[in-house]
This record gives sequence, C-alpha cells and structure tokens, in this order.
Amino acid sequence: MSTVNRAPEALSPRTASVERLFPTLSTGQVERLAAHGRRVPMRVGDVLLDWNAERPRMFVIVSGRVEVVRMTEGAEQLVADLGPGQFTGEVSLLSGRRTLVRVRAAAEGEVVEIDRDHSLDLLQTDAELGGILMRAFVLRRVELIAQGLGDVVLLGSDHCAGTLRIREFLSRNGHPFTYIDVDREPVLQETLDRFHVAMADMPVLICRGELFLRNPTNEQIADCLGFNQAIDTEKVRDLVVVGAGPSGLAAAVYGASEGLDVLVLESTAPGGQAAASSKIENYLGFPTGISGQELAGRAYTQAQKFGAQVLIAKGATELSCERRPFAVRFENGRTVPARAVIIATGAAYRKLPLGNLSQFEGAGVYYFATHMESALCRDEEIVVVGGGNGAGQAAVFLADSAKHVHVLVRGDGLADTMSRYLIRRIEDNPRITLHSRTEITALEGDGHLAYVSWKGAGAAEERHPVRHVFVMTGAEPNAQWLKDCVVLDDKGFIKTGPDLTREELAGAGWPFDRQPYLLETSLPGVFAVGDVRANNMKRVASAVGEGSSAVAFVHRVLRG
Repeated sequence: MSTVNRAPEALSPRTASVERLFPTLSTGQVERLAAHGRRVPMRVGDVLLDWNAERPRMFVIVSGRVEVVRMTEGAEQLVADLGPGQFTGEVSLLSGRRTLVRVRAAAEGEVVEIDRDHSLDLLQTDAELGGILMRAFVLRRVELIAQGLGDVVLLGSDHCAGTLRIREFLSRNGHPFTYIDVDREPVLQETLDRFHVAMADMPVLICRGELFLRNPTNEQIADCLGFNQAIDTEKVRDLVVVGAGPSGLAAAVYGASEGLDVLVLESTAPGGQAAASSKIENYLGFPTGISGQELAGRAYTQAQKFGAQVLIAKGATELSCERRPFAVRFENGRTVPARAVIIATGAAYRKLPLGNLSQFEGAGVYYFATHMESALCRDEEIVVVGGGNGAGQAAVFLADSAKHVHVLVRGDGLADTMSRYLIRRIEDNPRITLHSRTEITALEGDGHLAYVSWKGAGAAEERHPVRHVFVMTGAEPNAQWLKDCVVLDDKGFIKTGPDLTREELAGAGWPFDRQPYLLETSLPGVFAVGDVRANNMKRVASAVGEGSSAVAFVHRVLRG
C-alpha cells in the first residue's frame, strides 16, 4: 500500500465546518441508504474506487474506516478519513464525470456501495437524506476548488488570452485546478522538461497527471477530463435545450423534475451572459445579492439532481427542421434527436467597431467581470463600456480593486437603461467617473492592451494609458445557426407566439389551425426563451420564468 502524505493542508476547510462536509448519519439513515445499494465487505488496502474511474459511485461506511486520497506529483495526499455513518462522493457523482480521488479501506469492515443511477433516485425520493447528501456534495466540490485539489495543472501567464480563456472555462464549469503563473514562478524548468514543453508552448494544460495539451480548445479540455463521457447522444430525448444560461437551466430543472428526458447543449459553461454579473441584487429571494456564476452553479447542480444531462463545450451548429424527431447538430458534426427543442442560446455583448479588437480580446478586452478579471486589473485605471445593468454591476464591483473606473456610454446618461440603485452607487463612488456621449476610438498595444483613446461629443480625442477594457454594451442574438428554420425579426432575434403574424406563419408553413403557443416559434415543437427571443425583458428573473413556462407548452406538444 502506498504511503499517504498527511499534509496539514490536505483537509483544511475554509468554507464550511468539517461536520457539514462529512456528516455522520444515524443507524436508521444508514439503513435507508442501504436499501438503494449493496453491502460490500472490505479488507485493509482494498481500493473501492480508483481515481479517474469512469463509473462514479458513493460508499456509506457501515463499519471500519475508509481513506479518501488524491494523487499529487506521484504521491498520495489524504483528503478525508471516514468512519461508520459517513459517506463518500461529491458532485461528479451527479454528472457522471471521472472521479478526482481514490477511495481505499483503512480498516476491515463493511460499506454500502450505491451507483450513480440509484444515487439520483435517492436524491429525488428521500427529502431528508437527499438534502444531507446534496449539501455535502456541493460543499466538498467548493472545498476542492478553494484548495486547488483537482486533476489539472495549468501553466500560463496572466497576460495571455489563452490562459484566461482556459481559467474561465475550468472555473465556470466548477472544475478544481492548480494554476501556475510562469511570469511569477521562474523555477519551472524541471516541470517543463518532464513534459517536453517549451515556454513558447504556453498555455499548457497538464491533464490528470498524464497528458499535456498546448493551448487546448474548450472541447479538447472537456474530452480530456471526461465531462461528457456519461452522456448518450444517440437516444431520442423528450426535450433538448440549447444553451445553459438562466432560461435554459430553468427549462432543464422544470423539464427533468416533471419526468422529461432532458439533454442540454452548452457551448462553453453554464451561466450564459448572467455569469458575467459579479452580483445580482434584484433577483427575488436573495436580499444580499448573488453572483451570476453562483446562481448558475446552483441551477446546474439542481438540474443534474433531477436527472437532466448537460453536454459541455458542445454548441449547436444546425437544426434539422424538416423531419421529426428534430435533429440538433453540434460542433463535431454529430446530432442528437429530440421530440421538442427549447432554444436558449442567449445574446452576446456587441463588439467594439475597431479593426484590431480581436488581438486584444482576453489580453486587455474582456466580456466578463468576475474575481478572476478583477485580480488582473488591481490598482489600475480601467474602462467599462455600456449603460445597462451588467455594465453597472461590473463598474461597482471593479471599483473595489481598481484605481479608477471610467464608464463610457453613448447616450446622455444612465436613467433610461440602468436600475436606480446602481446609478446611485456609481454617482456616489469617487472612484467611478461617468463619460456620457463618449465612444472608444482606438486601442493600442504590443501583445497586451496598453493605451485606449476615446472621444466625447464636441470634445477632442483623449489617449489614456489603460490596460483593461470591459465591454458590456448592446446584444447580438445567438441565432445565426438556425438559418431558415424559424422566423427572426429584423435584428436577428427569434419571434414567438403572438409576435408572429399570419403572413409569417403562412410563409413558414405552419401546419395547425391553432396559433403558436406563447413561447413557440414558427416551427411547431420548437420554443425560444431568454435573451435570444424577440421582445424579451432582459432580466434574469424573466429568463428563468420563460424557461420554466416553456416546459408547460412542451408537455402540450408531446401529448399531441
């Protein structure tokens, strides 16, 4: 048996007490859990679950002791030492992803082994035990992320667009990783030599301690980490949801909880544009606010609890609308069949009309304002472009760490586009300056943004040494992939329900006497919700409401 490194940092919970991370169940609760699994005797040294296993499952300790360890640099490090009444597992059990740890018997005894399917059944049918398990699973994943106890090492630079993209992808997908900034850790040659990596290859992802990927795509990362390995893309689904923003996740939660077989396609990570919000303070039920990323993470876990599956880094590229069931094609050319489809692909912030913009995206120009971006521009002057709530939230959040925040808007002010509570915070913050009727005219830099020029109405152009610009203005609907399947308005948003005219329905070949349901497109059985829908309310609460409401209409379509 390998020697376990019992480093003090192996288990030092900062976000929850040990009792909440590793609760001890009563004898009666253990017996209820045992009804969902099988009893397995164990001897010292038995490996119950090996790290990187493709079939995740949980163990409840009846007698004896179990060690949970992780591999780091060829050695084992203790994560937890569990006794009778305690249990293993974390959120990878819900998604079916590869395990991050090894579970081994430390003393002779007996455990109850519960596979993923029976674990999901338990979470949905036993409210008391389901609550205990879900809380522990989520807190354990939070702790793994906080301590970087994952199976990924990222070597990169804070000044590199590829590095920021990968960090955002892993963070937004809730996957723990260790990040090493090559600019701050010069003594890396031994690690680089081990994997035959040159500094010019950055960023590099060391995956599961075995594979190294030079500047990998999001899809390559998802494949390496087994994000989608448990998902069958060939079976016909009751409902395919395209997009995992607030509206798409709401549709997944309500659809799966009501018994539909739901699959979600997401091109990057759950959250959509809402994940760019550092704090949403006007969402019902959260008086102190909640970050967009945290809200998305909770909804994502909730959808998985009810059995919905989410394909990560698999964005839709085409909808085959001439046949039933529908076929949604995603980026590697494969298709998934569906009896009904909800389009929740959202909208992207409109890009600045500057010829050299692309060379600074991720290297000085950003479309998210999370703690990660905040750390990059600490004690520096920055620019936020936009007058909506997203821009206001970003400006207030970034002002806590930046030297000064310049907010640039094309209009006369913020009153028509931003919530009053955000306007007041901007007006009262001496570290924020509002520039009305002002637009960026030029970006300059060598590899990373160094200077920004802007011009106000009737004023001369100004050039400033600014290295960070946050663009949060306008919206471009992500509906181009639909081609001629559904009717769009003149701005490219999807028209639904009463917004569709008789002439448009006739031109689209609408086959029924009934009118389209409230959120139904010109193609029967295909719905649109959230920011991609014409005349949407552009509020998170509205998006969630549309996603959940669309499921009621899906039931009507499926009943025929």
